[in-house]
Amino acid sequence: MFSKHASTSGGTNVATDNANGGRPADLLDLDMDFAFMSAERRQQLMNPTPKRDNPAPFQYAEEDVLTPEVRMQVDRQDQPRQTNRNEKARGRDFQSFDVAAAASRPTKTHRRRQAINNSPYRRPEYVPGYANYFDRDAFYLRRDHYNTARDRNASQGVLKRKFEAMADTDARDERGDYDRRGTDSYRGGGNKRRRDDDDGTAYRDDRRGPQRRRRDDPPRRRYEEPPFPKLRRLILNIASSTKLPQDEAIDIVTYFAEHYDDERLRSDFFDLFVQLIVEQPFKIPFVAAVAFYGNDVKPEITVEAMRRVGERAQEALAAGEWKDFKLLLRFFACLQSLYQDDGIFSFLGQLFDKVVDLQSEDENDVVGIELVKIILLTIPYAVVAGGSRFHDQAQQLLKNTGIVAGNALPIESVIHSYVGDDDIKPMAYHSVIGLLQAQLSAEAESGFPLICIPHFDPEALRKSVKEEDAETLPAAPPTYAFPTFNVPALINSGPRPIFPEAYFSLFADQEANTVPATTDVASSLIRDAIVDTINQLDFNREMVAKFLVDVDCYWTIDVFAKRGTPLDKFKEVTEGRMQTQYKSEDMIIDAIFSQLFKLPSAEHKLVYYHSVITQCCKVAPQAIAPSLGRAIRTIYKSLPVLDLELGYRFLDWFSHHLSNFEFRWRWTEWLDDLTLTNLHPKKAFILAALDKEIRLSFAKRVRSTLPEPMHSLIPERLDEDNSPDFKYDNPQTPYAAEGQALLHQLRKKAPAEEVQVTINKIHEQAIEHGIAEVLVPSTDAFVTAICRLGAKSLSHVLSCIERGKDRLLEISQNEVARRQIVASVVEYWKDQPGVAVRIIDILLNYTILAPMTVIQWVFGSHLGGGEALTESWVLEMVSNTVAKVTNRNRQIASARIQKGLPADQIEMVDATLAKDRDNARELFKYIEDATRGVSEGSSDILMEKKASGALSEEDAQLIQEWGRRWHQTFLRKAQVEESVVGEQAVEARVKLLAAEPDTEGADGEASNGEAQMSIA
Repeated sequence: MFSKHASTSGGTNVATDNANGGRPADLLDLDMDFAFMSAERRQQLMNPTPKRDNPAPFQYAEEDVLTPEVRMQVDRQDQPRQTNRNEKARGRDFQSFDVAAAASRPTKTHRRRQAINNSPYRRPEYVPGYANYFDRDAFYLRRDHYNTARDRNASQGVLKRKFEAMADTDARDERGDYDRRGTDSYRGGGNKRRRDDDDGTAYRDDRRGPQRRRRDDPPRRRYEEPPFPKLRRLILNIASSTKLPQDEAIDIVTYFAEHYDDERLRSDFFDLFVQLIVEQPFKIPFVAAVAFYGNDVKPEITVEAMRRVGERAQEALAAGEWKDFKLLLRFFACLQSLYQDDGIFSFLGQLFDKVVDLQSEDENDVVGIELVKIILLTIPYAVVAGGSRFHDQAQQLLKNTGIVAGNALPIESVIHSYVGDDDIKPMAYHSVIGLLQAQLSAEAESGFPLICIPHFDPEALRKSVKEEDAETLPAAPPTYAFPTFNVPALINSGPRPIFPEAYFSLFADQEANTVPATTDVASSLIRDAIVDTINQLDFNREMVAKFLVDVDCYWTIDVFAKRGTPLDKFKEVTEGRMQTQYKSEDMIIDAIFSQLFKLPSAEHKLVYYHSVITQCCKVAPQAIAPSLGRAIRTIYKSLPVLDLELGYRFLDWFSHHLSNFEFRWRWTEWLDDLTLTNLHPKKAFILAALDKEIRLSFAKRVRSTLPEPMHSLIPERLDEDNSPDFKYDNPQTPYAAEGQALLHQLRKKAPAEEVQVTINKIHEQAIEHGIAEVLVPSTDAFVTAICRLGAKSLSHVLSCIERGKDRLLEISQNEVARRQIVASVVEYWKDQPGVAVRIIDILLNYTILAPMTVIQWVFGSHLGGGEALTESWVLEMVSNTVAKVTNRNRQIASARIQKGLPADQIEMVDATLAKDRDNARELFKYIEDATRGVSEGSSDILMEKKASGALSEEDAQLIQEWGRRWHQTFLRKAQVEESVVGEQAVEARVKLLAAEPDTEGADGEASNGEAQMSIA
């Protein structure tokens, strides 16, 4: 492109090349494009003038306008080119630029010019500001809103940043845009694209074509958020801002009423409405407020909300999804004032009648216990929403439930968190429903104050509207009959086994009162909401941590103290207050540990609760960390009386948590406990924690985080991170030559015949030494060689076991040799017993070992006087072995409970289940007998050591305490399995399966418990 500011070369470097058909030769290989030259300039180059002695610089006459043949440039007159101060400093004054002084362009510039000239902005038909206008915002908003594949679960943070950015762009004042970007001010950057020549003495302003400016386009329309994304954002963030929740609810329902006629929006909103109730229990009262105020704005909103929630509640009732059913029923309780007659209390009475029927059939029925829990947790919300006129109904219902809540089931005796006498327990045992019954009874005597539950003003909507708009509201909001639910004749217990639940707390009933006392109903109501949030949102631990940290937003103001308040300051602030305040951080940690320590089993994998604690520490470290530290110290103090399984869960979490935070802990607080015997629970915990940390890292790294007195607890040989010594390298070891030969043969993958020759030599020597079981030394040598060869990694040991599988299976036919396999593995990895546990688990998977073999070895030769019961890896090995047996039985029982099985398959499954059930009972009985002997002090070896003085009286007492805790743990496991896969449990499930209608029946027929409800 040519203009009066374009530089051009003289004729000295241009010659005519007749060989090229009269075209000027490109002597410098500059890729010159003559298509963009004017006719006059082309003629000049093809017919150069003779060289003169004093050539005058070539200049254009003012009337000489060059017209390019390919395109033209429409010069912008609204912003003339000026020279800024930076360019003046470089000698670039474009107002008085000497064209003739320009040097030749470098080769790189000309080669780049072809790509630049292809820009659409340099085409002759392009005129800035006159292109067809295309409203991209409206197009993409319509596409995103109506596209069926759109993701409406996008992060709210992303949407918020998007909206703020758009609002910032639209609201920006553009009047001073030209002044801000004036050529007389330095903005930084941009010099590279302005530099045309190497020496910086020439400039071409047409390098990138005319630049688009904001004023070239028509004014942008202000971004308006589509209706559904706005509604979705508002209801998901309800109660999360500084605005009053009731005002937020009014805004939501008002905006929703304006767009209620949009069928798709209405359907999607109510889907989200129901999902929010199930997944975010904290917000149920606020979501119910939306439906409540909707009854004033547009009654159809309330009717549809009740219908959709009712359908989902009926499905949950039929399927035995008790947690979902409880949360959905809580929504109806929060709308108690909209119902006719007794409202939800009539349905709660119907549920209690079903409980009575279940208890009459079986006094140990657990489904009835779960229904009573749901009733008790629903009453407070119904009383708050309904007012004082429902107090009598609530009190009568509490009298009825007190009969069931006071009964204790047999399994409750083994789900206590602490063992031993009550006077030494940190906290007495409380069942959840028993505690809740007592708390609600106390509230009834006080007139049901229920301070912690949020209260809403029923007249808030009418007070907020203008006088002229108030006339459009109905004089009296309509009321409705409570939805009708169909309670199945045979109650489905649900997909998970149900057990009584114990109330566990680390901070309750202490002097600081950082959490509600066990006599306060707030302890049960807030704990229930926190626990449900944790368990319902298990798919997103980050959001769980966010909701937990914000727990004080979802309850009555002043229930919680300011976040992160130090404990000493908290005591000063709450002292003398009429209304008790609580530390939200303590309640969060308390609730998480109640799930981590839930007996007989947690609802989710334990590592999920580990990750929730870690995420909470990341979200609010200054607030959560002090509470977590106090929780660790509280549990550590109670280790001597803590349930054995809970102690192992604490050990597992503690080591995992430290590994996420650089293994930092104040070990100096526990230095005094190093003087204790290894049999003491606190000393055993320290040793086990260090072993776990080494598994998650390496010995030298862990040692560097410990104080000097604790370094001796980690063997120095582990610092080198080498494989354990191969005992047959020592010539003094029996069968040393044969052991080394076996290792060499395994490494070289020698044939089985050659290996058998070496094993026969061991047998011959064993007979010479008078050993009756010759398989014991040969098995020891063979297994030790496999461990040595596979010591590098887990994949190596898997390969070695696979290589010697046939030989191992042959050895396993002998019972003594099977136990020797376990002993050899543990002996080789004695410094890293966690590796031995993993190898034993692999051998069980290969069926080389039988579960009973592992149990017999642990409670036989390895038990000794009971010292082995103090080692955490022994509990890990036994628990893993028992879990394999119980998991198999549960899989077989699940296969039996399948509809439509042929008769021959039913017979085969029943036979297999009966056989494996008996094997499991035998396994549990062996463990119970062995641990009972230790707990009672009647074990032969224990009595011998006490008599000989090898064990002091104090150590013997500690071993007996360990035996007592072991016995209770595995007695509980046995009872749990009986309740899941026992004959009675399986028969009940089969009976329920037979009662369900055929799913392939006629259309329109409701299955067992299918939604059959109506709203008047």
